[in-house]
Amino acid sequence: MDTRQMAWFVALGETLHFGRAAERVHMSQPAFSRRIAELERDLGARLVERDSRNVSLTPAGARFLFDAREVLARFEAACRDARLVALGEKGELRLGFMMHAAHRLVPRLAGLYAERRPAVRLILEETTPAEIEVRMRRGELDAAVTFLGRPDPALEALPLLRDRLRLAAPEGHPLAGRERIRPADLAGEALIAAPASTAAPLREAIEGWCAGLSTPPRFAYEPRLQQTILRLVAAGLGVALVPGSICDDRIPGVASVALEAAPQLDVVLLVARAGANPAVAPLVELAADFRGG
Repeated sequence: MDTRQMAWFVALGETLHFGRAAERVHMSQPAFSRRIAELERDLGARLVERDSRNVSLTPAGARFLFDAREVLARFEAACRDARLVALGEKGELRLGFMMHAAHRLVPRLAGLYAERRPAVRLILEETTPAEIEVRMRRGELDAAVTFLGRPDPALEALPLLRDRLRLAAPEGHPLAGRERIRPADLAGEALIAAPASTAAPLREAIEGWCAGLSTPPRFAYEPRLQQTILRLVAAGLGVALVPGSICDDRIPGVASVALEAAPQLDVVLLVARAGANPAVAPLVELAADFRGG
């Protein structure tokens, strides 16, 4: 049995007339009558009562009509959804992002994407830059917002914006009132930063900016998350060099100060070059809009 047989019977059940039903499905009446008889034999149940004037449904026929309509509606919906998913207009998109992007970039990106693809379920997964790279290679994420790292032939990095590092210092700290901070100002300071195993581009930028100091700052604490770093700064346990994007909001107990010749970090949209999810395409288009804007 297939959906064609169901469609033939639905035509008969709705018209209760073999001639009109046959015409609806573009079949001759004798051929149509044979198909209905074959359906009844396959089911082992009589579906219609007929005489020279009238056609009526048996109880089994009425039930089969109800169920067949439901099955056909689901089948049509399945076909429609398959086409929409293939076009990237429905389905799911798993977007990973680092915490630095959560303040302004990801909310804006998610909002614009939802406008373009309202039927696509956008699954947002916050994690670290190092984990993003691993999960992208495994195919566990369709795309990700992260720092530009080392080239990977399987992944394409599309520029989104450029972030500058700033100093985060406890309020009342001698450096908190400065207009601009030079590397020499950090000599001997307790520095709080994520380890290279969590965010290699960020750690390299921090170490590079401090590289010329005769007395380099010591890394007193190395938490993985920037939010934890800011809390430690607020508690007076040290200072930190953090992306300016996470300093947009006022952080209680923390002052943000510009750096002289501040290191810049490229924030990118990472996608698989051989990605199979068509819902990624509109996200790639948005990345181009970000670059243009």
